[in-house]
Amino acid sequence: MSVAAVSALGMAATLVAVPWFVLHATGSGTWTGLVAAAETAGLLCSAVLAGPVADRLPARAVSAGADLLTASALALIPLLHSLDVLALPVLAVLAFAVGAARGPAETARQLLLPDVLERASVTVEAGTGAVEAARRTGLMAGAPLAGLLISAVGPVRTLCTDVGAALLCGALVVTLVPSRPRQAGRTAPGGAAASYLADLRAGWAYLGGDRPVRAVAAVLLVTNALDGALNGVLYPAYGSRVLHSSALFGAMVTAIGAGALLGAALYGRLGRRLPRRSLFVGAFLLVGAVRCGTLAAGPPPWALLSLLALTGLGSGVLGPLMMSVAYERVPEQVRGRVFGMLTACALAATPLGMLGAGPVLDAWGVTAALVTVGVVYLGVTVTPLVFPVWRELDMVSSPETPSDDRNARNREVCHPSL
Repeated sequence: MSVAAVSALGMAATLVAVPWFVLHATGSGTWTGLVAAAETAGLLCSAVLAGPVADRLPARAVSAGADLLTASALALIPLLHSLDVLALPVLAVLAFAVGAARGPAETARQLLLPDVLERASVTVEAGTGAVEAARRTGLMAGAPLAGLLISAVGPVRTLCTDVGAALLCGALVVTLVPSRPRQAGRTAPGGAAASYLADLRAGWAYLGGDRPVRAVAAVLLVTNALDGALNGVLYPAYGSRVLHSSALFGAMVTAIGAGALLGAALYGRLGRRLPRRSLFVGAFLLVGAVRCGTLAAGPPPWALLSLLALTGLGSGVLGPLMMSVAYERVPEQVRGRVFGMLTACALAATPLGMLGAGPVLDAWGVTAALVTVGVVYLGVTVTPLVFPVWRELDMVSSPETPSDDRNARNREVCHPSL
């Protein structure tokens, strides 16, 4: 839990500092979107390619090594800036490298979590809710800290916070998480090691064969593109052009984090008793249409922060809800690949959302861009109410579904060529 909190604190510094730096250095929404998209593109590439590596190597080593690479890439930004050689294309390349390193680190920590929960005798809902609460605590603390640091030392030096957080995450994983034996199921028949491409195919085969997981991935493909437009371009532009304050922008992110913290805590306590499909729709309604409408309406700061905290409840529910479904449905021996594929599907269109938001912002302004995103978000949010496949979300933890039968189906789908 501490690793999730520290990692989120550092990521919050990057979330606030990098777009703020680009927007003020260039005045261009297009360049802001380009740099933000570069980090997401790096995360997307590593999510696709690093899954077999995470399944083959000890997850603890993968997590710590990736954190070290993240810290190294981030440290180059203030270093090159101090030498006056930090051109925007170079910053985009470094952002890509940061994203490429974050991907394996996040996947490896997801693989470590079930064993930690088992040792602590904690349910999946409670465990994923606690991790999400810790992550939101880090975001809630990191965003205002980043805003204050930007005012004091500038956005580039603020990134040193993320450098320290990445190094601390690696140290905490090595120190606090016990090692465990490598898992079975990573070899082909006869004991021969499965090829890297065969591992990738197995991950895609599982994802293509599980209808509810595939439906979740499809919705995330669209909503994460919209979130990319919001997080990477429109939120920073709102802070700069509407609120005119980095501190208020940090408070805005913190308000969402506070609501998400409460949402994650409520899900950890009540999630097992509630219908997942209804939770899924309600949570996305809050984080999409309601949040965009609130920002577009431009209420006074006290009302804005209160309403954003309310929408944050949905943010806190979505993460642990989707991870609970994934842990229940995906066999342990292929989780690295499947989780990587899910991340890739979720992020595939995110760079397009960031790149598209820049020209829309420059042409239409902040309010019109927010209304457009909110309308599209609303249309996607109601799809689980229309298509029957979403009813299976409520069957995942159903006592009428024997776990042995579900595991047998998972094995058939995961190893179609074995």
